[in-house]
Amino acid sequence: MADNEDPKERKSRGKSKEVCGYPLSIFFIVVNEFCERFSYYGMRAVLVLYFKYFLRWDDDLATSIYHTFVALCYLTPILGAIVADSWLGKFKTIIYLSIVYAIGQVAMAVSAIHDITDENRDGTPDNMTFHIAMSMVGLFLIALGTGGIKPCVAAFGGDQFNEHQDKQRSTFFSVFYLCINGGSLLSTIITPILRAQECGIHTQQKCYALAFGVPAALMVVSLVVFIAGSGMYHKPKPQGNIMLNVCKCIGFAVKNRYRHRSKQFPKRQHWMDWAEEKYEKLLIAQIKMVLKVLFLYIPLPMFWTLFDQKGSRWTLQATKMDGNFGLLVVQPDQMQTVNPILILTLVPIMDSVIYPLIKKCGLNFTPLKRMTVGMLLAATAFVCAALVQVEIDKTLPVFPSSSQSQLKILNMGNNIVSVSLPNNDPFNLAAAQATDKYFTFDTEQVTVSVGSPAVNNTVQLTKGERQTLLIPAMIDNDWLQIKDSKSKPEEGNNAIRFINGQINDVKVSSPAADFGVIKPSHYSNYSLVENGQITFILSSGAQSCQYSRDFGYGSSFTFFIPNDLVIGPNCQESITVITDIESNSVHMALQIPQYFFITAGEVMFSVTGLEFSYSQAPSNMKAVLQAGWLLTVAVGNFIVLIVAELAKLPMQWAEYVLFASLLLAVCIIFSIMAYFYTYIDPKEIEAQFKKTTDDDSDDDESKRCNKGTEMDNRNDNSDNDHHKSGKETNL
Repeated sequence: MADNEDPKERKSRGKSKEVCGYPLSIFFIVVNEFCERFSYYGMRAVLVLYFKYFLRWDDDLATSIYHTFVALCYLTPILGAIVADSWLGKFKTIIYLSIVYAIGQVAMAVSAIHDITDENRDGTPDNMTFHIAMSMVGLFLIALGTGGIKPCVAAFGGDQFNEHQDKQRSTFFSVFYLCINGGSLLSTIITPILRAQECGIHTQQKCYALAFGVPAALMVVSLVVFIAGSGMYHKPKPQGNIMLNVCKCIGFAVKNRYRHRSKQFPKRQHWMDWAEEKYEKLLIAQIKMVLKVLFLYIPLPMFWTLFDQKGSRWTLQATKMDGNFGLLVVQPDQMQTVNPILILTLVPIMDSVIYPLIKKCGLNFTPLKRMTVGMLLAATAFVCAALVQVEIDKTLPVFPSSSQSQLKILNMGNNIVSVSLPNNDPFNLAAAQATDKYFTFDTEQVTVSVGSPAVNNTVQLTKGERQTLLIPAMIDNDWLQIKDSKSKPEEGNNAIRFINGQINDVKVSSPAADFGVIKPSHYSNYSLVENGQITFILSSGAQSCQYSRDFGYGSSFTFFIPNDLVIGPNCQESITVITDIESNSVHMALQIPQYFFITAGEVMFSVTGLEFSYSQAPSNMKAVLQAGWLLTVAVGNFIVLIVAELAKLPMQWAEYVLFASLLLAVCIIFSIMAYFYTYIDPKEIEAQFKKTTDDDSDDDESKRCNKGTEMDNRNDNSDNDHHKSGKETNL
């Protein structure tokens, strides 16, 4: 509410249309916020997987771009606040930047349509430059839009209430916060489901276009709803930007201090006092209060460095885990829903149970102490993440390095054969079976001896690859080498292929994938299938049979059809299953403790930090501290990039431990700073300065009145003298 607002306008605001005591206009604002938050968090939930699986970036690059985007989203609120307060006003700023926002969301949806550049129709975009360029433009526009309107929407909603509606205004902000978390919760449930669907014009792929398209549609709805209420809004005019005034005052103080750096000039109590020549003492005192809090903000970005990794590193971690919860199958990006669910649960528990209980115990649990505990909880969350990662690493296969090769051997015959490999003990390999492990070699050529009498063959290996050597039933025939999977299948899918050991062609098909016709002693390519039970139909000539198997997450299997298999009513027990890569065996439920600790830390750190900032901020500079708070989030996301690039740790668990250690060190520094911080009452300090100003004004007014009285007396005396002299003259 502007101080110089027209009293008539203020009095009449919101009275024309009210519903249950609330201005009708706020319902449009609440719906607008819900749709906008759904749009933002829905897009962000699948973003890191889009980078990894659609744009084909590695984990580090996907994480870096993700955090760069989040950082930009928290830098642009400063720009939005300046534009709204100085030039356009909140209403026009929201409209214009929402249009930019919607265009960005549409650009993201278009960038995820693989058919646009898939000229050969193999399901993979042929011009990745187009998709990368579109996505980067889209993300920049989204960051500009969502950040720009962030400081405007809530404040614009508060502007709709009259002075007598304080209770309704308070309820509005509670509902507003609920909409933020409600939109976040629903979007992080729905958009991963949309992403998991398959869509496409020519080839079916994971539907990132739909996962981005629905948030884009919600953003358009958000804009339309907000515009629909235009005639009901109270639209305060821009009154000047306090942040700009603060920056000018600080700049003048620094400049003036530099000019008077000589020892001949007396020192002042505070460096901001050098601005007294140009600015009011009240403004300088308010800036001192702000700087005192901003100094405490210096260590805070480290908390956000850890917190925002739940959308990047933790989501990538979940792709290597088992998401089967029985009746419910959880996608890796859906695990983020644990955060808003816990927020909605923990906030009332903390406020109504934990904090009152601590107070009853006689402990002075100040806001800064709560924030310190919040940091410790976030560090604990990353220790939990490191422990989970250690368990995941135990289940991951050891893939060959760039200087190594790995080889597995499959006996396609009906008899046991003896096998001899360099630097390994001879072993017997059963009929229609493969070795249960890969043999690792540092050389590019190895000699393999099979059978008795031995048949020797020199096998050419490829560095950095896994291969399977097919030994035919007739050992003297040509041996075939095939490439195997050398990484976990994408998005928790399973990589499946068939090898035909029959003397006739075999066709293999299923609802999940069609493997086509496989020639004798040949193999199909890997096909990706989802988790669950899948039935494969094997047919040769007029005969066919079914083979069913349950699949988990992230596995790779080779199914061998032996030459003695009779294709008929039952072939379930006759297929040889060769495990190339084990299924994910670490359950996603193990991520719940780390989500609990990071969310508890968020409640104690973020919610308390906003409350602390509000209580310690001068009345006209709460927006300045809000901008400073958002800036700590942006800096925290940049720290992720710096630490990840400098550390270059080979093991992911070690990176988690590093971040936890850094936050612990920062927490100690912050606790020391908090110990020496003295809480203030900004209203009391402002009142003292205003009283001093009023007293000075009263003194000035009194002096002016005294001077006026003296002048009046002089005038009266002059008139009397003149009157007297006049009488004398007349006489």
